[in-house]
Amino acid sequence: MTDTQTTTHDLSQLQHVSYALNNGVAELILNRADVHNAFDEVMISEMITVLGYFATHQDCQVLILKANGKNFSAGADLNWMRKQAKMDFEQNLNDAKALAKLMQDLDQFPKPTIALVQGAAFGGALGLICASDIAIATTRASFCLSEVKLGLIPAVISPYVARAMGNRASRRYMLTAERFSAEMALKLNVIHEVSDDLDSAAKPIIEALLANSPQGMAWVKTLLSRLEDGVIDQNTIDYTSERIARIRVSTEGQEGLNAFFEKRQPNWQQAHSSTSAPNDTQGAH
Repeated sequence: MTDTQTTTHDLSQLQHVSYALNNGVAELILNRADVHNAFDEVMISEMITVLGYFATHQDCQVLILKANGKNFSAGADLNWMRKQAKMDFEQNLNDAKALAKLMQDLDQFPKPTIALVQGAAFGGALGLICASDIAIATTRASFCLSEVKLGLIPAVISPYVARAMGNRASRRYMLTAERFSAEMALKLNVIHEVSDDLDSAAKPIIEALLANSPQGMAWVKTLLSRLEDGVIDQNTIDYTSERIARIRVSTEGQEGLNAFFEKRQPNWQQAHSSTSAPNDTQGAH
């Protein structure tokens, strides 16, 4: 941990989340098991801080989002909701913008992200899952977009949920607020895989990600974000042509191509296999 990172991202006073970094794999861990990892303004702020820290940490190559306890997250904390009910419009707007920033920071995180989900994943938890690149859930995990039961809407998470589920499925589950299973979440593209051993299921995915070009994966995420509207016009063609040309002449692109033709490992694989494991942990679980 450098002095600059410590100054920019103060991780010394975390209350509701913990983190770890080993062998290039970072973990952001929801750590309020006593209240089913429910969101409040403190947890949201702390998650933003940890994401910012790992986004610029040179040893972080993959980020795992997980939770301690029986449930991934039950959604909004009741005490936080009581505060919101007493806030005026401007206060509520600022509160909502903080949650929106969390979702955006996770969605735009410059390295691959994997959400590991057990138990309940309600409300804002679905935003986190759908904003992650890859999601795996246990067979007994359950999901719910329950906001309309409270006279509310799943507003700031809706871009990520609708992108994953599609608009048609989103209409059903946002309007009915019915629970759905891991099996249905798989069909709806909310998750990619179902396994009761989350760590084992994640292991081959993590290994695959660690073998890939860090720059290449970061650029893939930016590329797909740009293409989300589905429009294929001249601007799209020009943009994608520029992207591949630019990465071919980049340092990492050149290294990858040369390594392929020289039948050797690229330097990012060599660095990972030969470097002793960095170990940066807080609130170990």
